[in-house]
Amino acid sequence: MFEENLLNTFQFLEPELQKEILETGRYKTFEMGENLIREGQYISGFPLVIKGLIRVTKKNPEGNELLLYYLKENEVCAMSLTCCMTRQVSQVNAVAEEPVQVIILPVEYLDIWMNKYPLWKQFVMQTFQNRFRELIDVVEAIAFMKLDERLIRFFEERFSKTGLRTYEGTHLDLALQLNSSREVISRLLKKLENQGKIKMNRNFVDYSRLL
Repeated sequence: MFEENLLNTFQFLEPELQKEILETGRYKTFEMGENLIREGQYISGFPLVIKGLIRVTKKNPEGNELLLYYLKENEVCAMSLTCCMTRQVSQVNAVAEEPVQVIILPVEYLDIWMNKYPLWKQFVMQTFQNRFRELIDVVEAIAFMKLDERLIRFFEERFSKTGLRTYEGTHLDLALQLNSSREVISRLLKKLENQGKIKMNRNFVDYSRLL
């Protein structure tokens, strides 16, 4: 089943490369909330996402998180690729937003496959382009958008990546990802609820009316 899922996910790559991925990769699963990558960690392998959703964030010294981007099926973390290529420690955290299946590939194969397989090189370059565009969006949101607008954008981005119309998590979880305080996020959520734009229960937000 694992091999079938992998080949279905990355069938756009060269058949020879698919075979090498199966031979060299290490299949691994993560439960919701588990860390795949931690800041300050040396990366010996980079994950290709077979199934699930991964949240990539950056923390400040106070422990607040800034959401950088999500990774879903058929994607790889550009930041982990960069660390692999430069042999540096990770500058980001990667956390399973839901149960995740990945295949961990050894660092040393990154450069080899870039030179050997044109479709792999194209995939990696496209990954860098996509993540760079998402990081620019994050910078623009922080610089030019009010926090209530960023909160709505968070839900819209979540829907575009996952298709989910609900969020399960605490107000503190949201605050950390938006680099704010729980009190401010709670107040903004209550405002959106009073405006009829969302519905809330304990640790649950239905944001379908925003879409």
